[in-house]
Amino acid sequence: MAERKSRRRAPGIAGAALILCYTMALITGIIWFLAGNAGVMEGEMRRFAPPETTGLPEREYPGMAVHITDYLKGRKDSFQYVLRGTDGAEILCFHDYEQTHMADCRDLILLDGTVFLICAVLGAGSAVVVLRADADGRAASRRGAKRALLALGGVAAALALWAVLDFEGFFTTFHRIAFRNDLWLLNPGTDLLIRLMPEGMFIDLGVKGLTAFAAGMLVPAVRLMTSDRKKNAGERNDVS
Repeated sequence: MAERKSRRRAPGIAGAALILCYTMALITGIIWFLAGNAGVMEGEMRRFAPPETTGLPEREYPGMAVHITDYLKGRKDSFQYVLRGTDGAEILCFHDYEQTHMADCRDLILLDGTVFLICAVLGAGSAVVVLRADADGRAASRRGAKRALLALGGVAAALALWAVLDFEGFFTTFHRIAFRNDLWLLNPGTDLLIRLMPEGMFIDLGVKGLTAFAAGMLVPAVRLMTSDRKKNAGERNDVS
C-alpha cells in the first residue's frame, strides 16, 4: 500500500506542476507578445493616443512603435527618441526619468521572458513524469492537475473581479509592487510617455490579454473534463 501511494505521489505532484507551469508560460507568453509586437503597439497608440493628443507627428507612429517594442525586448540600449524639427534641429522626446522608468519596464519584460523559458522547461519535465506513469499514476496526475486548476481559477477570478470593479486601484497596486520608485507617476502635461500610453491603452491590452488567457486555459480544462468522462464511460462498459 505504501509503495502504491509512493508511485502515485510523484505523478500527482507532476500533474499539478504541469498545470502551474502551463499557466505561467501562458501568462508570460501573452505579455511577451503584447509588449514586443510593434503592430499591436502602433494600433493601440493610434486608438488611444492620437497625434492631436500626444503632439507626436503621425508619420512618427510606426517608428515610435518599433522603437518602444525593440527597447522592451532588449534590442536597443537607449530609450531616447529623436525628432527633427522644421528647422532641422534635434528634439529629444523623453526626459531622463521617463527613460529610467522604461528601463525598469524593460527589466520586467526581460524577466518575463526568462520565466517563460523556465516554465516551459519545468512543464516539459512534468509532462514526461505524467506520460511515464502507470494507470494509477495518471489518475493521480489528473487529480493533482484539477486541484491546481481550481486554485488558479479562484485566484484569476478574484484578480479579474478586482480589475473590473476598481481598475485604478488594481493598476496602482501592481505598479507599487512591480517598481521600486514612483517614476511611473507621470504628468500628461509634460511627459510624452504617458500621453503615448494612457490608462485606456492598458485597460484595452488587459482585456485582450485576459481574453487570450481564458481561451488558453480552456484547453487543459476541457481535456481534464473529457478524460474523466471517457474513463467513467470505459468503467461502465467494463461493468456491463
